[in-house]
Amino acid sequence: MSDTKQIIAIPLRNAAEGLALFGPQDKFLRIIQEASESLIHSREAEIVIEGPEPEVRSLQQLFDTLLQLIRTGLALGERDVRYAYELAREMKADELLSLWSGEITSTFKGKPISPKTLGQRHYVTTIRKKDIVFGIGPAGTGKTYLAVVSAVASLKAGKVKRILLTRPAVEAGENLGFLPGDLQEKVDPYLRPLYDALNDVLGADGVAKAMERGLIEIAPLAYMRGRTLDDSFVILDEAQNTTPEQMKMFLTRLGYGSHMVITGDVTQIDLPKGKKSGLIEAQRILRGIPEIGIVIFSEQDVVRHPLVQKIILAYNEDQQESQA
Repeated sequence: MSDTKQIIAIPLRNAAEGLALFGPQDKFLRIIQEASESLIHSREAEIVIEGPEPEVRSLQQLFDTLLQLIRTGLALGERDVRYAYELAREMKADELLSLWSGEITSTFKGKPISPKTLGQRHYVTTIRKKDIVFGIGPAGTGKTYLAVVSAVASLKAGKVKRILLTRPAVEAGENLGFLPGDLQEKVDPYLRPLYDALNDVLGADGVAKAMERGLIEIAPLAYMRGRTLDDSFVILDEAQNTTPEQMKMFLTRLGYGSHMVITGDVTQIDLPKGKKSGLIEAQRILRGIPEIGIVIFSEQDVVRHPLVQKIILAYNEDQQESQA
C-alpha cells in the first residue's frame, strides 16, 4: 500500500446520522476499523479518516455511500456494512445505491424485498429477462428464496397463471412410496425451504388459499414426466441431486408463456456414488445457448451469518488443496 498519508473529513448533518452510521455501541465502526489500517474517529459533526491514500479514498466512498443509504431511510445491519466494505475495497460501494432501490415485491406484512448483493441483483434481472435460468452457488446466497419471490411477483402481475415447485427427494435415501401419508405429506419435508419462502411473501393463510385454488402446486420431480407446463413459473430446487436424465426431462417440460428457475449447489451432491449430477451436466451442455441464463453465486453473495461465508471459504480452500 502507498506510503502517502491522507486525512479527509466527511460532514454529518446531525448526531443521529453518526449513531446510525457507527451502529449500536459503535459496532459498525469497529468492524470497519479492525479491517483497515486507517484511523477513523468522529470529531464534532464530522468523520475524520487518516491513513494510506488508496485506503482513505475507499473508506471515503464507503462512508459516503452508507450515509446516502441512511438518508433514504435504510436501517443498516451488520451484513450491509460488511458487504459495503468489501465493495469499497474495489471502489464499487456506490453500486449499492441502486441495489436497495430494486424492490422485487413485498412480504405479506408489507416489508419490501430487494436483492442484497450485486450477484443477487444480476440473478433477479436474469430471471426477468430469460425463460430458463440456472442459479448455482453455495448455501445462504438466496438462490431459492429469490426464485420463489420472483415467481410470486410474476403471479401477482398476471404474467403467469400458476407457480409449480419441485425438488428431487433423495436426501433421506427413502423412496417416496414408503413414506407415510398422502403425496403432499410425503413431499412436504423435502420442500420445507420453498414453503418458508412462500410463507414469508404470502403468509401461511395466503399460501393455503393459493394451493386450494391451484395457483401454487407442489410436486415431486418424478411427477413432471409427460406434462407440458404452459403459463407457469416452475422452480426446481436442489437440482444438484437430479440425474442428467431427470434434468433433461424437466427442462423439456417448458411450455409457452412459462419460466423455469433451476437452483442448486454443486458442492452438496447427495446422489449415490458414481451417479453424475444433472445440474453439472446441464451447465456444461447448455452454456452456449444465449437464451438460457446461468448465474454463478460466490461466497460474497452469502446473506446469512458472517461465519457462513468464512466456512464456505475454508471448505473451498481445503478442496483446492486436496486437488492440487
